[in-house]
Amino acid sequence: MKITVLTGAGVSAESGLATYRDNNGLWDNYDPMEVASIEGWYRNRKLVLDFYNMERRNLAKAEPNAAHIAIAELERKADVTVITQNVDNLHERAGSSKVIHLHGEATKVRPEHGVYDDTGSEKEVTDIGYGELNLGDKSPKGIQLRPHIVFFGEAVPKLTEAVEAVQEADIVLIVGTSMQVYPAASLYRYAGHGVKIYVIDPADVPLQGDNMVHIRENATKGMCTFLSMTGLAD
Repeated sequence: MKITVLTGAGVSAESGLATYRDNNGLWDNYDPMEVASIEGWYRNRKLVLDFYNMERRNLAKAEPNAAHIAIAELERKADVTVITQNVDNLHERAGSSKVIHLHGEATKVRPEHGVYDDTGSEKEVTDIGYGELNLGDKSPKGIQLRPHIVFFGEAVPKLTEAVEAVQEADIVLIVGTSMQVYPAASLYRYAGHGVKIYVIDPADVPLQGDNMVHIRENATKGMCTFLSMTGLAD
């Protein structure tokens, strides 16, 4: 059985990482067009670098929560692919072995151009962990390094890989995402006919259909409910 899990900021919120769009989220305090867009990067590189240095510091203090761990433990029962909008590494730290990061990874950096080949594969990407990246930090070829993040205004290189994972799924599980950010919000539409789609979110979600099951709980409690409903609990 193949399970494809789509996750968003609501999964990591319970680990203490701020969401982006909720009340008192990051976009209440920072203009996303200044710190998370390609135009913002070229306008003020230092501001963008400082923002992601802060993100890495916060991530260094965070730990995977019960939802991350429950998702990772699904691998004992099924072939699991996680597609996440999150740029943190908490899924990997919880033990998930197949993670597609749609929007990049906060702990990694790359040259400010030329990072993807024709197939969308990554090259010249370096994991700096939770360290800082500053103006003047350059690649071996002398190019300024930037966060390995898919900024607003950039293509999503991993989208094709994500679509294929949804198309192959026997179950699609959506956890902790507002389903407002495209193209990620449209991924569930690629599920096969009749494939059950479970959505874990305490709030209303813009999804409907006979194959939809809405679990109105937060990520950690909702994962327990999902495991019980599907018979995947130990």
